[in-house]
Amino acid sequence: MDKLTISTSIQINKNPENVFVAIIDPAHMARYFISKSSGKMESGKTLEWEFPEFPGSFPVRVLSVKPFESINFEWDGDSHPLTVTIDLEPRNNGDATLVKVEEKEMEVNEEGLNWLKNNTAGWANFLACLKAYLEYGINLRKGAFDFMIQQ
Repeated sequence: MDKLTISTSIQINKNPENVFVAIIDPAHMARYFISKSSGKMESGKTLEWEFPEFPGSFPVRVLSVKPFESINFEWDGDSHPLTVTIDLEPRNNGDATLVKVEEKEMEVNEEGLNWLKNNTAGWANFLACLKAYLEYGINLRKGAFDFMIQQ
């Protein structure tokens, strides 16, 4: 194993169009993942994302967007940019969507292992929150990480 890669997935009982819009539109994302975005995810745009539990904003460079199929972006890790790919695969005759998230890549060292642990948990949380939001209208993230806010 030369490099570390995160890979996680979940099936959401909504069609790919609904899932896609919930991922690229900041009005939706703010109801389950981020607190604020400077815009919609579109190819070639650089956005600023804010999270309620972390100070400041994080640049997100959108590399490509294929409607209802995939979103590919880059953001900064501690030591270098990391690439995230979110793929949407129709299931159950298009009534459900398998959402796959892959983030890469880091060296196999202490920094890489910490990233693998933290970001794998983060992406699993993202998927669970997306599912809860789309299927049940629930914001699982609200208050969940208040313990991380510097007091």
